[in-house]
Amino acid sequence: MPLTVLVIEDESDLLETIEYNLQNEGFRTRTALNGEDGIRSALMDPAPDLILLDIMLPDVTGIEVCRRLKQTDKTKRVPIIMVTARGEEIDKVVGFESGADDYVVKPFSVRELMLRIKAVLKRSSSPSDDTELSEFGVLRIDHPAHMLKVEDEEVPLTALEFKLLVTLLNRKGRVQSRDMLLNDVWGIESEVTTRTVDTHIKRLRQKIGSAGDYIETIRGVGYRFRSKPEEDDI
Repeated sequence: MPLTVLVIEDESDLLETIEYNLQNEGFRTRTALNGEDGIRSALMDPAPDLILLDIMLPDVTGIEVCRRLKQTDKTKRVPIIMVTARGEEIDKVVGFESGADDYVVKPFSVRELMLRIKAVLKRSSSPSDDTELSEFGVLRIDHPAHMLKVEDEEVPLTALEFKLLVTLLNRKGRVQSRDMLLNDVWGIESEVTTRTVDTHIKRLRQKIGSAGDYIETIRGVGYRFRSKPEEDDI
């Protein structure tokens, strides 16, 4: 069955262009010209497989739409790509902190957008490894369900945060440079910078609470997931 992409964009010409190209790539589409309509569409059955979300909307901001969708059980695991003309680093940070999985700055090429959509869908749907369950200290990871528990409490993660955590865990004890993480987690050439890796690591540590110490910063190199939960800091 074709995957469904919901496009929330107030520029009607751009919305039509995106919708046309998505359909040419074999996707089903839903569209909305403002945030409230976008939220209602996202909550329809079945939920979309991915949401393209403009930040500058006429009613509520895309940031607020993203936060509300990520706080709703039905849509909290739906990947969201922010689409906006605001390309400053702080805008990207705010977008990612609200739960976005990727960020595309206008103007963009249709080819780039389609590649980003496919990359986000791939990492949100592909198995994380050959096992169904992983345990490490206070962490419990259910890979098929894309579910994380810390001390038996479920912690909601975006698809990208989940992929980042699992990538680090699968390579525990080995240092991962920022460039390696960009290539293996984000997966494509994009405007994402190594600073964005730092932002995601910081947010991931905050989300997983007491397990945040498992992710160590190796100064001047990158990050390392501890080889054992009780391992001393280096």
